[in-house]
Parts: sequence; C-alpha cells; structure tokens
Amino acid sequence: MGKAIETIKKMETNEEEERSRDLREIEDTLIENKEVILQTIDILHHAHEKGLLSLLNGTLSEGDQVLHVLVEAINKPENTNTIRNMLLMMGTLGMIDFKQLEPILLKVNAGMSRVAENSETEQKTGYLDLAKSLKDPEVNRAITLILNFLKGMGQETDEEKEDREESSDQKV
Repeated sequence: MGKAIETIKKMETNEEEERSRDLREIEDTLIENKEVILQTIDILHHAHEKGLLSLLNGTLSEGDQVLHVLVEAINKPENTNTIRNMLLMMGTLGMIDFKQLEPILLKVNAGMSRVAENSETEQKTGYLDLAKSLKDPEVNRAITLILNFLKGMGQETDEEKEDREESSDQKV
C-alpha cells in the first residue's frame, strides 16, 4: 500500500511566466475573433466621425442631469399620452395577422404604382366611364375587396373585446 499524502506542495510560477501565458491567451483570442474586432473598430470609427461617441460620453458623464431632464419630459401630459398611445399601437400590431395582410398590401402597392404612372394624365372620368369600369374584372375585384373591408369594420366587436379582456385577466 502507498503512503498517505501528508503535505501538498504548490507549484510555484513566477510572474513572468504567468504574464506570458496570459498574453498568449489574449493573443489567441484576438486572432480567433479578428473579423469581429475589425468590424467593431469600424463601427466605433463611424460613430466617432458622426459625433455619437462624444454625445454618448457627455450623456454618461452627466447621467443624473440627463435622467432628470428625461423624467421631467416624460411627466408632461402630452408625452405621457404619446407613450400610452405607442404601447396601445404596439399591442394592436401584435393582434394583426400579417400573413392575411400581406396580399392586401401587395395589391395596395400595385395600386399605388398604377396611380404613380398615371398621375400626370389630364383625362377626366365621367359617370358613364365610371359605370363602364364596373365591368372591368380588376375594378370589380377591388370594389368587392373594399366592400368586404367596410363590412368587417362595421361589424360589432364588443364580444371580441370582452373575450380579449377575459383572456388577459386569466393570464394575470
């Protein structure tokens, strides 16, 4: 059987060896992340050219005063309403199904393109021209879409609102 270990001898390293090992570790890390470091330096250079670094430095050095000004600005009724409206809009955007909205937006873009192309025309549309255009399948499809949209907007939404409120109460 072996003898029990009674003393532990620490390996002594001198400061110079430790320092050179640390420098090698830092050097290896720099080499591994060369691209990221160069991009970061480029970003910092652009921020410096635009004066953003000076602005950030001034903001951080005068942090208490800047925070005081921000709090006073937020306390104004119009700014409080703006923040409340922004939060409401973000909540509303969260309810929109963008997969359903995408085809409609594409059609709106197509309509805007057509308007841009024909915006300089001097041609006038009369009642008969308007009635004839109802036979055009594209115009008829657009009018049908608009009518369906208007029906949806005119629909009662009290039940949906109550359902959302109940589900949000249950989450809390």
